[in-house]
Amino acid sequence: MLTTEQIIDAMSEHGLRITDQRKTLAKLFGEHPGYLTAKDVYEYMGRKYSGLSFDTVYRNLRVLYELGVLEQVVFEEGVKFRGRCSEEHHHHHMICLQCQKTYPITFCPMQLTDAPDDFQVVQHKFEVFGYCRDCGKDNNDQETSQAGGGHRDSRA
Repeated sequence: MLTTEQIIDAMSEHGLRITDQRKTLAKLFGEHPGYLTAKDVYEYMGRKYSGLSFDTVYRNLRVLYELGVLEQVVFEEGVKFRGRCSEEHHHHHMICLQCQKTYPITFCPMQLTDAPDDFQVVQHKFEVFGYCRDCGKDNNDQETSQAGGGHRDSRA
């Protein structure tokens, strides 16, 4: 994950004015390991900057995504953002649906696709969603207790 300083440097290198609000945004993503919705960011920023509009927050999220500073992932409940990986090589992710821990996929599955000659790929994303070992265990325990919780032995 990029550090706060790396995010600020990237903004500066692309000619963005480094305001106090942008520093706070960089700090949030530099220190928060998980994914945040635009609403999460808006609520966090709103505690420090009264009168800040949701449009301003979302516009800054889009700019940081377009600069390559943030990653954007579409979950079932909507779009979320997080600081870009600090790994420089091209890769994709497996993402835990419960704790949102992210694991790198070290090869690109695009190589396995059969894109027709008359189609030019300009961008692609590949994300795999599931449960990590810890959360998978929690899910299995919950499912087992829920399945067994409603069953009563009629012989008693």
